[in-house]
Amino acid sequence: MTDLVADSLLADPDFDNAAQKILNTVMKHSKKITEIRPPKEELAQTYEETIKSFSYYRGMNLFYPYLGSGIGNGALVELADGSVKYDFISGIGVHFGHSHPTLITASLNAAIEDIAMQGHLQQNRTSFELTELLLKHSGLAHGVLCSSGAMANENALKLAFQKKTPAHRVLAFERCFMGRTLTLAQITDKAAFREGLPHLIHVDYIPFYDWRDPMGSTQRALETLDKFLLRHPEKYACMCFEMIQGEAGCYPGKHEFFVEVMQKLKEHGIAIIVDEVQSFGRTDKLFAFQGFGLQEYVDIVTVGKLLHTCATLYTSEFRPKPGLIAQTYTAASASIHGGKAILSSLLNDGYLGLSGRIMQIRKHLVDHLQQIADKYPEHFEGPFGHGLMIAATPFQGDREKVIAYIRALYEAGVIVFIAGANPTRVRFLVPAGGITNEAIDHVAVILEEVLVKCLNQ
Repeated sequence: MTDLVADSLLADPDFDNAAQKILNTVMKHSKKITEIRPPKEELAQTYEETIKSFSYYRGMNLFYPYLGSGIGNGALVELADGSVKYDFISGIGVHFGHSHPTLITASLNAAIEDIAMQGHLQQNRTSFELTELLLKHSGLAHGVLCSSGAMANENALKLAFQKKTPAHRVLAFERCFMGRTLTLAQITDKAAFREGLPHLIHVDYIPFYDWRDPMGSTQRALETLDKFLLRHPEKYACMCFEMIQGEAGCYPGKHEFFVEVMQKLKEHGIAIIVDEVQSFGRTDKLFAFQGFGLQEYVDIVTVGKLLHTCATLYTSEFRPKPGLIAQTYTAASASIHGGKAILSSLLNDGYLGLSGRIMQIRKHLVDHLQQIADKYPEHFEGPFGHGLMIAATPFQGDREKVIAYIRALYEAGVIVFIAGANPTRVRFLVPAGGITNEAIDHVAVILEEVLVKCLNQ
């Protein structure tokens, strides 16, 4: 033990005993949550009124009438109306598991720190330790923590624009999603997200990889890229890549496709930004760009969601000038401790690798989805995706019918979400740290039962 007071606090048996007692108490109550259940009648009216008030306060409706009670058990979560549901979307890829013991311990350690929020001017040791782990395992030279995936992507753009000035245009893939800030909404390939917003930057779109036509889609992407490079020579600062287009419907690319595009970008001095806000920690490698074998090409990588805090990682070539990158706060201490705990678990607890837990979970869920698709081929297509970014297409991707299906699933006790358009798909982002094969088995039964129910209506 060092002479630091903080270390003596952490080593104090009174704290250790208290923390262990809190953890044991939470686990005792968490284990009471063993299956899905309907709302409690005595809570239903108050809950409904609360949802209505919350929607009014926000100025928009909640997608689901969801307010958690504050406890769960792995993939099961209790809502404030007393109902229990299977969480198969994880807050769109954030949660590692509900009431996860490792995260509770991390949060307790964070709770006794002197500051609740860490930031640009004052950061505690865990920020250093988390950053060091990210850099060690990404192979990149530098990294800065930040408060959101959108901020991570904003920082990535700023690094690229400053390095490549006076280049001011951006390349991206069709159907991409970068975020919803004023700038990122210009890149996200969805017009509704920028309705009424001023035009800020110039973005040109390249066709993404099509698994049904690998050679043809690669050729189309290269031809489109050549066209833009000829039309706007030396004007492009960067191109934004998703290894797996999550919001578009879980469409993965392929090594050969990415290499062809990236090599051409390198020839023209265009920075390569890889957006791993959603794909981080959801494939057989820690970073999806590693799984696609693209380490030698990437310049800037953004991560978030599952990390619980977010970061922009970059090579030495993109070190910024003073003042370009900063935030008053980067994340809550609990988020930073949680991020380090999740990262350590992914690295040390058998999650990664082709035979690791992530790919085992994938196979178990995909096998069930394939069985449903085989049984109802005209009404359920798939499964699609890569790693633990998984999707299926019910009802030929008809948006209204798919939304009706997932809302019916919610009522039946399973939370999933939509992705993409034409077709609209059902998306699964399961909590890898809390999911069990038994939970997947149970959810698969509900998926089929609700599908049949919707078909018969």
